[in-house]
Amino acid sequence: MRRIASIILLATAAQLVCAMPGEAQFFRRRRMRVPPKTGMPDISGGLTFCRLVYTSTRRDGSGNGWSTDYPEAERNFLIRISQLTTTKPSHWADGEPGYTTVNPLNPDLYKCPFIMATDVGELGFNDAEREVLRDYLAKGGFFWADDFWGSAGWSHFTAEVARLLPDRALVEIEPDHPLFSQLYIIPKVPQIPSINSWSASGGATSELGADSATPEMWGVFDDDGRILILVTHNTDISDGWEREAYSSEYFYLFSPEAYAVAVNVMLWVMAH
Repeated sequence: MRRIASIILLATAAQLVCAMPGEAQFFRRRRMRVPPKTGMPDISGGLTFCRLVYTSTRRDGSGNGWSTDYPEAERNFLIRISQLTTTKPSHWADGEPGYTTVNPLNPDLYKCPFIMATDVGELGFNDAEREVLRDYLAKGGFFWADDFWGSAGWSHFTAEVARLLPDRALVEIEPDHPLFSQLYIIPKVPQIPSINSWSASGGATSELGADSATPEMWGVFDDDGRILILVTHNTDISDGWEREAYSSEYFYLFSPEAYAVAVNVMLWVMAH
């Protein structure tokens, strides 16, 4: 029933999106010409979405490195989180929700309740960045890695995780973990393709065929069971946020589950 309620609520939100096509189209055009936001939002006191800026050390698929899904994913994420929960976002003086970009060596990293990176199959850190990220995670930080597909991307990213936290192992998070039922009941990890892949393939959800057929969720835990790093592999959760206004069919197929995952993850992180 809770999952059905989430779909109904988000369907209502979709009607609002469709009722304001001019605003949605404006933002879609605008994202290509505004520089990335840096620093922390002007109006604090709410949730800030921190996008991790990293160096790409290889090419992996059709993404754009650290900027994949930026900034519409975080903008829509913060709006929907505020609608679906009592959590309110911070804001910029121009009225935009409180999203920003941060690289691992920026002191603002420690002001971020969580950091998110997409297209992580090409991510790479140097020794100085690993040292800071290791300290950030040990002091309560949380890192969500999303939107990478197949075995090559997996091998590259997991090797980077092993260098970052050599004493910790990635553990698969199964649907019986409480994260899957924090608010919404999520029976399995949803496979959400990018809208471009979905459209070009005629509706397929696996972007690399058999090599990415099974969506997965993995985590690196500390000794108390707190998730330090959350990994969503063979799925593009954040495209379900970014592209909600681009296609009503795509929205109804994928955005409700994408936001259900977002809400459950945020509630889990804030409670632990």
